[in-house]
Amino acid sequence: MNRVSWSRPEPFGAWVRLGDSLLLAVDHDLAARLGVRGGSTLQAVSGPLEVHMAVTSRCYAPCRGCYLDVHPEGVHVPFEELVRRLQSARESGASTVAFGGGEPLLRDDLAAVADAARTLGLVPVLTTSGAGLTRERARGLRSFAQINVSFDGTDGGYEAVRGYDGGRSAVRAIEDLVSEQIPVGINFVVTRASFDSLLKTAQFAADLGVGEIQLLRYKPAGRAASPDYETHRPTRDQVEALWPTIASIAAHKRLRVRIDCAMVPLLSSALVDVGVHALTSLGVFGCEAGRHLGAVQANGVSAACSFLKDQRPEALSAYHSAPPSPCNGCTLWSVCRGGCQVVSLHRHGVFTPDPECPRVIEHGSAHTSRRHLPIAV
Repeated sequence: MNRVSWSRPEPFGAWVRLGDSLLLAVDHDLAARLGVRGGSTLQAVSGPLEVHMAVTSRCYAPCRGCYLDVHPEGVHVPFEELVRRLQSARESGASTVAFGGGEPLLRDDLAAVADAARTLGLVPVLTTSGAGLTRERARGLRSFAQINVSFDGTDGGYEAVRGYDGGRSAVRAIEDLVSEQIPVGINFVVTRASFDSLLKTAQFAADLGVGEIQLLRYKPAGRAASPDYETHRPTRDQVEALWPTIASIAAHKRLRVRIDCAMVPLLSSALVDVGVHALTSLGVFGCEAGRHLGAVQANGVSAACSFLKDQRPEALSAYHSAPPSPCNGCTLWSVCRGGCQVVSLHRHGVFTPDPECPRVIEHGSAHTSRRHLPIAV
């Protein structure tokens, strides 16, 4: 077994990290066997395990679904300020820092940013469009544990999602990163237009040497919070086909498949048969905003997640502590935690059961609940 490279005491025992990629929750007995001092039953859980940190608000890509609505006039966060934010993340108990933007590759000091995270004991990962990456530049990014390139599909899928064709530069970036033996994943935004290319895209990515595909739900935030959001989200038939499609990709054993926490409610009809214990042991969780996940925007403001930038974490915690119907009677609540609140806020203006969850739909319209909680402003 790999040696423990990081640990954090918890009431149940401890979180331990083995190498860069394996994060485990262990009980007191196993923590002791690993040489880690577990927490007491009275010890409060500290900050998030993963922090999403924007290093810039600058980007030249005109993605119509950009959840941050970044632009070419955006600014880079000063390096010294980034180091302070990394130190704060470490002190709060974080294990991983996921760098994003804007477009991180627009920074000349990105390698130094990753090195600073490593020095503090944090595992740095990166998400990029890949635009402008060269083989020489890729060679300087080896401190990153993994780099994910946004690639939303072959056969026009990329353009259908983002409104411009950046697929070729994304493929070149993937090839350069693979050539430099840097672990590479792709981020695939699941929309009505991209869904049909998912299987083919997974095969294509595996052929390029990609090791992981992360499926992201299309969320109504930033530019995507527009009247035409409804025309971009997957259809009901596509939602029903999503789990079999994921299973098919996994069955080929060429790619690891990850889903973002917002995707869990869309899969709820299938996941309920898997069982909460199995899902928890596999690390499948729904809304982690303000819990195991946190975000720091380019302007330095902390948020519950990258998409809930204007919402107070304590308001979300209040919702999670008192789930309304039908979530309070759902066996998946402890995993799903009510689904994506970005979608709920867009639809109803309040924290409420995810209105696109098939199980919520089955129980009637979510906005009829009498236990909605108002937005904190």
